[in-house]
Amino acid sequence: MIKFHPDTAVLKQFAAGELPDSISVIVASHVEMCPQCQKVVELENELLAKQAFDSETSDLSGSFGDSVVLDSLQVEDEFATMIASITSDNSTPHAATCSKADNELIVNGKTISLPRALSSIRLKEWSGIGKVSRSRLDLDDDNLRASLLHIDVGGQVPAHTHKGFEITLLLQGSFKDEMGTYKQGDFVWLNGEHTHNPISEEGCICLTVSSDALHFTEGVSKLFNPIGKLIY
Repeated sequence: MIKFHPDTAVLKQFAAGELPDSISVIVASHVEMCPQCQKVVELENELLAKQAFDSETSDLSGSFGDSVVLDSLQVEDEFATMIASITSDNSTPHAATCSKADNELIVNGKTISLPRALSSIRLKEWSGIGKVSRSRLDLDDDNLRASLLHIDVGGQVPAHTHKGFEITLLLQGSFKDEMGTYKQGDFVWLNGEHTHNPISEEGCICLTVSSDALHFTEGVSKLFNPIGKLIY
């Protein structure tokens, strides 16, 4: 069961197409996995469609006055068609038919199903150290960095906080930190107010979006802080 979700304001911005590409992709991926958030987005899309329809009919009335009489049955049919087209696949902003190759990732011999929002986005080469590795998504999105993060069985990310924000979506497996345990589908948005030490006992794959460098807070990992801007 998914316990952690984007807040309602973020889901509304997603439905309205107002989020940066990287954040839109990670929210779309969560919505695809989460029936609860799918319903929120569906309702918001219906509201946006109705607002657009009301605006259009208001413009028509203002332009033509009483000389234009709209057929109410035709209006209802057009509205129903509009809603159907918007909500038929609202879980991802990249509407595409994904092949099996596009929709799967093999890591350490395990096959992982990827969200449809990632199907048309190229992954760069994997790099890492110890039990933590990362592949960036090939997205040009100003200062935002989107990546797939793999933590192997028993791996961890050293204790750190964030100069900006970090969004994490669990695609497979689980990890825990000082604030809780996160499982498949959980969506976690952290900023400089949070310090944590993610540990994965079973291993996990995450989709992440960061706006700035990590800031390591304990032990030898603090030596990486001077080059943190280069590795976030």
